[in-house]
Amino acid sequence: MTPNQITFIGLCNEFCTAIMRAPETETALFVAEMTRLLPRLYISAADLPADIEPDLTIDDAMDEDHYDSIRRSLEIVLGENDTYLEVFEEDMKYSDTPIGASIAEGLADLTQVFFNIIETVREAPTEVIPEMLVAAKNDFETYWSQKLVNVMRPLNQIRYNNLP
Repeated sequence: MTPNQITFIGLCNEFCTAIMRAPETETALFVAEMTRLLPRLYISAADLPADIEPDLTIDDAMDEDHYDSIRRSLEIVLGENDTYLEVFEEDMKYSDTPIGASIAEGLADLTQVFFNIIETVREAPTEVIPEMLVAAKNDFETYWSQKLVNVMRPLNQIRYNNLP
């Protein structure tokens, strides 16, 4: 495995740990941690190799109840700052009204992605992990990269403009 692949797995774990600790963390500290971790995850994922078509996939390891409990706890942590106007929503081009989105839901979606990666890699033989990370890179390009940057914007707004 390359140093970047190891770093990516470590960042996934660090993110999930921060999410699980969120209910005991002050909102400003939690937002600061997210604005520190998310760009690093983006860069690390963007730099993962994708030179082969993977035969392996990332398994779904997080069940719906776990996802919902994470989303609800993040809604409480973020409070009134949870909702923001989303401009990169597919339905936006057909709408005359703004579309609201939830930071908690976006972070829960990312947590599910990173949790699934961690659990899949944890169970995998070392020699197949690089191929699994190619699958993670493909998912990054087609799904969660946009979700990550979308949630960064309101978190940045909270960190530098809303909270003392």
